[in-house]
Amino acid sequence: MPTWTGAWPEAEAERYLAEATVPIRLACRTPSGGLWMLSLWYRYDDGAFHCATGANADVVEYLRADPGVAFEISDNEPPYRGVRGSGTVTIEPDDDKVLLETLLTRYLGGTDNELATGLLAADRREVHIRIEPKKCYTWDFSERMADIE
Repeated sequence: MPTWTGAWPEAEAERYLAEATVPIRLACRTPSGGLWMLSLWYRYDDGAFHCATGANADVVEYLRADPGVAFEISDNEPPYRGVRGSGTVTIEPDDDKVLLETLLTRYLGGTDNELATGLLAADRREVHIRIEPKKCYTWDFSERMADIE
């Protein structure tokens, strides 16, 4: 279980993570030691972030070489608030694309669209990226940005 610090108690942070439909921003290292950042859809469940991506995506190679990551989930509009932290990743096949379907429903409201049709194609291989957070920090600028809303 992660260590939680910051503006919110753990229960409030977990509620935010369950309700927010912004992508998780994930930072990792490339095999050559460079930095890489990307955004992925996620589901927060059982104390971990669950993401899906194509099995041949560059980030899969990067995460297999070095499973350490940093992440952020935050609102894109003021007042800014969110969760950031660090953890480790495990990767496994999502052969039946169960996680991907869940994410398509969470972010797009269903699978009746061209994007879902392409992502769910039978010949496309998918993986489940599980991010196990070790440290989580929450922040909420609602009070100090109250007149900006």
